[in-house]
Amino acid sequence: MKLSTKSRYGLRALFDMAYHAGTLPVQIKDISRRQAISPRYLEQIFQDLKKAGLLKSRRGPQGGYFLTKKPHEITVKDIVEAAEGEMALVDCTKKGRGGKAKCEFDNQCVTQKVWAEAGQRLNDYFASVTLKDLCDEGKNLGLEKELDHRFMYFI
Repeated sequence: MKLSTKSRYGLRALFDMAYHAGTLPVQIKDISRRQAISPRYLEQIFQDLKKAGLLKSRRGPQGGYFLTKKPHEITVKDIVEAAEGEMALVDCTKKGRGGKAKCEFDNQCVTQKVWAEAGQRLNDYFASVTLKDLCDEGKNLGLEKELDHRFMYFI
């Protein structure tokens, strides 16, 4: 399984927001600069994250994007599912309409259970890691927090 750049960049961007601003608004250009992600691509990713209810935006000079929840309430699973949709390692374990698996060998294939179990363990792990956990890891790594220039006053 390989996660798309939407998931990976979405996670990096939301980590950046949580680490540098908490729940305050952050401008795309600042996230783009710090994370080396195209601002246009971030805008596309943020549309999915807004639809999932993880982000909101505010217009104006003090505007930008902000987290709708506290960092300890947003999991990696929330972000990956917002970017990718339903997470399944292989298509045969995805549920179709009516809750049935999308597999012609449903309940007749010995490997389907392996993939379903592996996918569940990955989902459980992603659900156990929050943005706060990533922020704590950033502090442990010694990542420098950037002060928001909008709130700095010079005398």
